[in-house]
Amino acid sequence: MIGDYWEKTRGELFRVLGANNFSCWIEPLALVALDDSIAAIEAPTRFMCDWVSRNYSEHILRELNASGAKALRLDLRVAERRAATPIAAPAAAAAPAIEVQPRRAARSGDGELLGAPLDARFTFDSFVVGKPNELAHAAARRVAEGGPVTFNPLFLYGGVGLGKTHLMHAIAHELSTQQPGLRVLYLSAEQFMYRFVLALRERQIMDFKELFRSVDVLMVDDVQFIAGKDSTQDEFFHTFNALVDQRKQIVISADRAPGEIKDLEDRIKSRLQCGLVVDLHPADYELRLGILQSKAENYRSQYPGLVLADGVLEFLAHRITTNVRVLEGALTRLFAFASLVGREITLDLAQECLSDILRASDRKVSIEEIQRKVAEHYNVRLSDLIGPKRVRTIARPRQIAMYLAKQMTTRSLPEIGRRFGGRDHTTIMHGIRKVEELKGADNQMAEDIDLLRRLLEA
Repeated sequence: MIGDYWEKTRGELFRVLGANNFSCWIEPLALVALDDSIAAIEAPTRFMCDWVSRNYSEHILRELNASGAKALRLDLRVAERRAATPIAAPAAAAAPAIEVQPRRAARSGDGELLGAPLDARFTFDSFVVGKPNELAHAAARRVAEGGPVTFNPLFLYGGVGLGKTHLMHAIAHELSTQQPGLRVLYLSAEQFMYRFVLALRERQIMDFKELFRSVDVLMVDDVQFIAGKDSTQDEFFHTFNALVDQRKQIVISADRAPGEIKDLEDRIKSRLQCGLVVDLHPADYELRLGILQSKAENYRSQYPGLVLADGVLEFLAHRITTNVRVLEGALTRLFAFASLVGREITLDLAQECLSDILRASDRKVSIEEIQRKVAEHYNVRLSDLIGPKRVRTIARPRQIAMYLAKQMTTRSLPEIGRRFGGRDHTTIMHGIRKVEELKGADNQMAEDIDLLRRLLEA
């Protein structure tokens, strides 16, 4: 029975994700157990487990339930070494319906560049635009038109789950659709480094250079990953320069602005800042609600007959403010749960089903967390931040920590003073006022505070 569920699921995933993504990320998986509404799926490596969990878990869960399996969540694990073959769709039955070509290291047989798989869901049509992301969306649209642009590179940055990867995939989808002959390469910075190290090990560095310098559009996700990795940074720098010299478009994403990426070489920071740098801000209430409404419309067609009571989406948009990924995951779980138990989606059901997510969203930031994050950001010792030293390199971060403690906690000024080495509440008040005065005129300080706030809220 499990084999039947998995065979149907594989067939649908092949249709939805395409042959290339299927062969890379779904083909190696095996459904090994289905107990207590938990589907246990094995993958050959930890890397594959993590990638599938981040990028394909919702697809798999949805198609498993559509096949008749009753699964509320997935348990992705690394396969144990053993002689017996784990439960999966029979090879003979699967082969006629799913024919895929093996994935090669650099190019497919027809010369297509092989980067990271693109998620079919991440298109411009499915991207909900609001004030926090409208500039990033407009810039991404402009690049996706494929003509010459006045900015190169396009650098997108923001916290987890704000839409950076969605826009990157949307650009790649649009370019590939509108200009099939265009050589578009999308991959993560981690994959760039992996390919570079592999080329060094196999003495194929010239092939590596030719591959990356021959593209029309290079898209690198999570570029902060190469920070501190000197050889990879050096090769990335030369690749970047070669493409810019050829007037080829580059799109980069990271979790923070170029100047804020610790251990990233100054020459790379300078190159990244010479284009258009766009910040994706955390979604406000209106954008969160719009995203939920869009996703709920899709789910209504997948779960016909389910009733969604008034006020549920508004409740979720108000309560879950961490990031869009958590918000969408909560709605996915809610629809799946309501379908399994055969109940209407009401506020009571949402609170019952999503109690852990709602509790996590209610987490309060502590003064100690603020102090640790500020000390780490400004590279000062925590003991100095709290201690009596008054040199400017310590005093200013200390005042910023005081300001954030007042803004992000409910603690009184005397209580904040006690946490900062027993300082008087008037000292705390002076520090807060100083930051308020300076951040309006000091763009760098304003950016630092915004970044710290996002990191603490994530």
